[in-house]
Amino acid sequence: MHDTTLLELFNDDIGSAEQLLELIEHEFQALSARDLPRLQAILADKQPLLAQLEQHGKARNQLLLSLQLSADHAGLRALAARSSQGPELLARGDALSALLERCQAANLRNGRLIRSSQATTSSMLGILRGGETPSLYDSRGSTARIGQQRPLSQA
Repeated sequence: MHDTTLLELFNDDIGSAEQLLELIEHEFQALSARDLPRLQAILADKQPLLAQLEQHGKARNQLLLSLQLSADHAGLRALAARSSQGPELLARGDALSALLERCQAANLRNGRLIRSSQATTSSMLGILRGGETPSLYDSRGSTARIGQQRPLSQA
């Protein structure tokens, strides 16, 4: 009975994780294109999937704990050892883990892109405000700093 419930949770979560991975890939494209409306729509689509994955993760943990098993891969192996659906439980658990790792890696990539964009935007704003002086080259090819720099709005 518990193994069937756990298997259903794994199957549901694999579908959700696949959708999430697809959304994260679309998010990368939207970040690259700086398409804010599309990013907002993607975020709205991601929220329910993340909530469902979290809820099912807690349910899986509670199910294993209720059977006096650890809420990790070792607990899943112990349940699989005494279940007729053991091989499928392990296969679906491994498939979900692999998908979630791919989601995490893609999300980290998106985070790096966001931080890079933030740094570029901050640098541009500093130049526009006149607080940051860009490096320029002099006649010898060396970098020279201009002493009196005005904000671009006052140039």
